[in-house]
Amino acid sequence: MRLGVLDIGSNTVHLLVADARPGGRPLATTSKRTVLRLMRYLQPDGSISEEGVRALVAAVVEAREVAAAERVEELLATATSAVREAANGPEVIALIEAALGQELQVLGGESEARFTFLAVRRWFGWSAGQILLFDIGGGSLELASGADELPDAAASVPLGAGRTTVQFLPKDPPGEKAVEALREHATAVLAPVAARFLAEPRPDHVVGSSKAIRSLAKLSGFPVPGWSGIERMLLPRDALGSWIPRLARIPASARQELPGITADRTFQIVAAAVVLHTAMTMLDVDELEVSPWALREGVLLRYIESLSWG
Repeated sequence: MRLGVLDIGSNTVHLLVADARPGGRPLATTSKRTVLRLMRYLQPDGSISEEGVRALVAAVVEAREVAAAERVEELLATATSAVREAANGPEVIALIEAALGQELQVLGGESEARFTFLAVRRWFGWSAGQILLFDIGGGSLELASGADELPDAAASVPLGAGRTTVQFLPKDPPGEKAVEALREHATAVLAPVAARFLAEPRPDHVVGSSKAIRSLAKLSGFPVPGWSGIERMLLPRDALGSWIPRLARIPASARQELPGITADRTFQIVAAAVVLHTAMTMLDVDELEVSPWALREGVLLRYIESLSWG
């Protein structure tokens, strides 16, 4: 059957269409992304502005139309931190549901981590053993760890690339002092979470699964020896750290000339790099592997599994 996953995130509205069957690997047929960067539309009271709501609803309507054109039989619509945490979240959710003509599944932070962990586990396989996952979205950073399909530990902290850019790096370029202020903030927020994850068994694989991490891997990582392409990239912490001062010194317009930095990531990539580097440092991670599968694939896999056991 043809399934669609609509991921309404803090940075993008992303529709993934895939052909799927119980017991089989889903085969993606269409991917449609609309860049919103909802954090730009947050008001002082924490609500999404009218302009932001209009842009969000328009993106949802466009995704619904693409899904109809692609003959999607079941659309799985999810929303993450930006919508979930907005002061006018209930009203925004009602408008999205009206535009979709169906219910919206609003995911909590730990649910995001668990769905993403499932996707990463399936991608790497059982032989990967203990996995530690990092996933940076626009609004939050998710962490998960475990040796099974569901993690033994999962956490979500408000250190997304969009959120921290607005809070700590509003100037372009941000400069060294702003970067250090963000690093100190990330360290304080991560301290209790890091203690929890350091108590977990030592990971056999450390994995990063977000678009921001894939961009940073293209910038400062390298392919796994014997492989090529983003599906087998490694991102060393030292290389990532060496890029942060350079990224912070140049304006956003110049960053998109760098390898892997797309136009929709130019403003947020510095914050993403600082948060990821801080998290890797606190969890004693020297390098991570990049996974092409993340939240959308996890939602899709869980639904396929429900068909298998239904």
